[in-house]
Amino acid sequence: MTKAEIEDQSPEEPLDPAMENIRRKMIKLQLVSGGILLVCFMAVLAAIVYKITRPAPQATSAQPVAGSLAVPADQPVTAVANLPAGFVVQSVSHSGNQILFYGQLDGVSKALIFDVSVGRVIADITVGNR
Repeated sequence: MTKAEIEDQSPEEPLDPAMENIRRKMIKLQLVSGGILLVCFMAVLAAIVYKITRPAPQATSAQPVAGSLAVPADQPVTAVANLPAGFVVQSVSHSGNQILFYGQLDGVSKALIFDVSVGRVIADITVGNR
């Protein structure tokens, strides 16, 4: 054996106490970091398995619109807005499932709100000055 091989096989000298403490802290840090990575990896795997094993949603022929109204795919929604007799419509506006009819009834300004999902007038508002 050569001298270099003999030196490689000789026991290592013990580290001074400060370096030994740093080495122990580094080992603890590596173990904690490895544990956190393992937990995160397991969470990702659990999410993937959950997504794969979840049943597919049921396909329906009606497409949901804003609110609770479902519009059939093969035909339009039909509804009749029964406005009071003598009501003169001046303007119409809509938002989601609701239609606002603004006009006059016997010379009084009114706003009527018709909800398509329930099929009736849901608000009768008199518009006036104080």
